[in-house]
Amino acid sequence: MRTLMRLILVVAVLAVVAFALMTYWPNASWGRTGYSSPTAGTTGVIDRERAREVGAEIGEKTAVAARKVREQASDAGITAKITAKMALDDLVKARHIDVSTDGTTVTLSGTTESVREHDRAVALARETDGVTRVIDRLEVRVR
Repeated sequence: MRTLMRLILVVAVLAVVAFALMTYWPNASWGRTGYSSPTAGTTGVIDRERAREVGAEIGEKTAVAARKVREQASDAGITAKITAKMALDDLVKARHIDVSTDGTTVTLSGTTESVREHDRAVALARETDGVTRVIDRLEVRVR
């Protein structure tokens, strides 16, 4: 009985190993059916020119994505600088002012309680490094 169990176990292990080899054996005609490399030609050989083209396309997309990330990080940095200046200023109530940045253009919106607070908020935005234009959409609400 033990001999029969060992024989069945050995056959099962051999079947699993054979299946694994057939499925994963590289460059075998009986392995990986339907798999095709994006840079392989019809013969299965890697087309170096196509590989270079694919690499160039990926490189271009990566460069564009990196540029967009830098721009957004710069926008966020300018917004954070202005918001911090307003939060530290005694005259400006920063929680009532929204700051948004697009490139070097800053848009201020929200409400201020006085003309003096309005002017100070706009001045803080204008004197921030990296800002070339301030769009003033602040509303003065006198109580």
